[in-house]
Amino acid sequence: MSTRRLCILGAGSMGRALISGLLRSGTRAELLSVGESVPAARELLARELAVSATADNAAAIAGAQVIVLAVKPQDVGAVLRPLAPQLSAARPLLLSVCAGVRVRELEACCGSEVPVVRAMPNRPALVGAGISGVYAPPQVAAALRSSAEQILRAVGEVVWVPTEDALDAVTAVSGSGPAYFFLLAECMAEAGRELGLEPATAQRLALATLHGAGLLAHAPAADLVQLRAAVTSRGGTTEAALRVLESEDLRGIVGRALAAAAARGRELAVTPQGLSR
Repeated sequence: MSTRRLCILGAGSMGRALISGLLRSGTRAELLSVGESVPAARELLARELAVSATADNAAAIAGAQVIVLAVKPQDVGAVLRPLAPQLSAARPLLLSVCAGVRVRELEACCGSEVPVVRAMPNRPALVGAGISGVYAPPQVAAALRSSAEQILRAVGEVVWVPTEDALDAVTAVSGSGPAYFFLLAECMAEAGRELGLEPATAQRLALATLHGAGLLAHAPAADLVQLRAAVTSRGGTTEAALRVLESEDLRGIVGRALAAAAARGRELAVTPQGLSR
């Protein structure tokens, strides 16, 4: 993305994460424009990243070949509809990271001539360690898909999914996923305190274990089953703990939890807030 004009609409946490990642990966600041209506967010962007933003979205998108939509889902209609004539004329790639807002709704707001790609990044993108599930309709050209992937790779890994509905599963697994691991670490810290550890020590142990296990799991050719087996000595302490988790149907609980998250994603996608026509 070093030579392509790029606009980011929305300088909230995900918008700032993308801007920061793009700058780190070599995108020149003069090729970035930012539209943001909240003065405090504009000030934070200037202070943290030395990037200026404008409240005038029409000015922000002028000349941009790619527009990243990083506003709140309920604000999508209010942001895109006033820009529809400009977007329909210029036909930039619209890369949306707005959860639950379907391609058809985005096209209805900005015109069906505008190519749309949807992405579901997750919160670790804030530290450059995210992963994004991405979907593009069949009519979106390969070059535009490549542009979308380049942008998202600035904040982590990218996986493409074959259908838009699959983004609901992506949301359940990786979009919401960090909260599951945080909850487990929280429970481990609480249990450590109950076993007699000092609160600060218990939390430090849980957090460092979460971090270290993630690094091991992310190593090349890592296999989750093999990693678990390597820690689990026959008749040892890990086996005793895992036996309790399995007896309480941990796998079933996780399966039902992710199914609930995916179902809620589908519900939210039926009538996105602020997009009723």
